[in-house]
Amino acid sequence: MQDFLAQLTLPKITPASDEDILAYLRHSYKIAEIAAFAERDALTLKLCEQLEIKVTEEELQEAGNVFRQKNKLLGTSETLAWLAQQRISVEDWSQSIHTLLLSQKLKEHLFSAALDEHYISNKDSYKRVALSQILVHNLTEATHFIKLLKDEKASFCALALEYSTGKQSRENGAFVGIRFLTELLPEINQAIIDMQEGDLVGPIQTKLGYHILKVEKWFPPNLTEVREQILELMFQNFIKEKIITQTQLSN
Repeated sequence: MQDFLAQLTLPKITPASDEDILAYLRHSYKIAEIAAFAERDALTLKLCEQLEIKVTEEELQEAGNVFRQKNKLLGTSETLAWLAQQRISVEDWSQSIHTLLLSQKLKEHLFSAALDEHYISNKDSYKRVALSQILVHNLTEATHFIKLLKDEKASFCALALEYSTGKQSRENGAFVGIRFLTELLPEINQAIIDMQEGDLVGPIQTKLGYHILKVEKWFPPNLTEVREQILELMFQNFIKEKIITQTQLSN
C-alpha cells in the first residue's frame, strides 16, 4: 500500500474558484445559512440609508485598528498576508467592518430605548451558568454513567474524557464553558434552571443525544455584560417579524 501511495501522481491542485466555492456551499447544505446572513446585511444597509445612519472615517479607522489588534495583525505585511489567505481585498475588508459598525448603530437606534424594560421582564433568562457535560447517544449508557457518578462517586472528568461524544466536553475534561441560559437548548435550559451548584442533571434527551450535566457555578445577571446580546436578540426577532409580514403580504 505504501509503495502504491508513493508512486501515485496527484493531479495539480488549483485554488477553488468562486463557482467552486458556491457549488460546495450548495452541496454541503450551507447555502441557506449564508444567504440569510447576506439578506440580513442587505436589510441593514437599506435601513441605515433610510434612517440616515452613517459611519465616520474615524470610527472606521478605529474599528479597523481594534480588529487588527484582536487578530494579531500588527503590521502591514501580516495584514496583507491575512487578506490574501482570506482571498479578499482591502476594500472587501473595509466594507465588512463598515457593515458591522452600521449594524451596531442600527440596533442601538431601534432598540436601546426598549432595552431596559426587556431586561427587567426577562432578567432570569440572562443568568450565566458554568457547565460540565457528558454526551452519549445511548440512553442505557447515559443511565449507567449517572449511576456511576451518584453511587460510586466516579470522576465526571474521567468519564467525559473517555466516553463523551461531544468534542468540546471530551477535549476539555467535561467542561463546556460558561453560557447564558438563552444560549442553551430549550430542554437543557428547562432542566437546569432551578438546580444548585454541584448538582448532577440528566439524562436529558435533545437532538444531539443524551446529556449528563453538572452545574459548576451560577453567575447573576448583569446588564452591562449582556447588553450586546439583548440588542442582537431583539434585532433577530425584528427581522423574523419583517420576513413573516412580507411573506404574508406577498401571498
